[in-house]
Amino acid sequence: MRVKHKPWAREKILAHPEVCVGNPGELKGKWHHLFGNKNPIHIEIGTGKGQFVTGMAQANPEVNYIGIEVVESVLITALDKALAAGIPNLRLLSVDGSDLLDYFEVGEVARIYLNFSDPWPKKRHAKRRLTHPSFLDIYKAVLPVDGEIHFKTDNRSLFEYSLVAFSEYGVLLTHLSLDLHNSEFEGNIMTEYEEKFSAKGFPIYRLEAVFKS
Repeated sequence: MRVKHKPWAREKILAHPEVCVGNPGELKGKWHHLFGNKNPIHIEIGTGKGQFVTGMAQANPEVNYIGIEVVESVLITALDKALAAGIPNLRLLSVDGSDLLDYFEVGEVARIYLNFSDPWPKKRHAKRRLTHPSFLDIYKAVLPVDGEIHFKTDNRSLFEYSLVAFSEYGVLLTHLSLDLHNSEFEGNIMTEYEEKFSAKGFPIYRLEAVFKS
């Protein structure tokens, strides 16, 4: 979906360092100092307008959340949500998810959320999918043993691709749903896309995966 460019977005992001971290590379291995505690760190890659990550942070104050969104014109909506809610256990980063190793130490992140990622449907673009093995290499590096990936999408082809990618990589699939909203899963917090697609009757696919070694 095309996003309207907002040239003032960068200025707004820089004006709120209490939420949007401008120097994440300097915090590599030191995120607990920023949050002022040793609670587990969960990150969402492609946080979009922020409904999921702000909702999770509010629901789970014992976890520190970091929302990552490379498109500044989108991130400012997440910033508005965070500012309105005043959530101490939430930070936002305007960086590329492929650069996680520049910002997080080995094993520093306990869980990664991938919600409604771009499916990149053309075969030649497969390496851009956030569940491609090259990304799994990065996730494995920043996650500890037993670190988790939680993945949701409305795109069946991307879900099937991801199942194969995880299985071939050797990641253990621990939970799987082919219709999340008609399952027994509790505590689901929806993204903006999830609300839109589920309202149209699309099933939501979800999985949880664990890196065992």
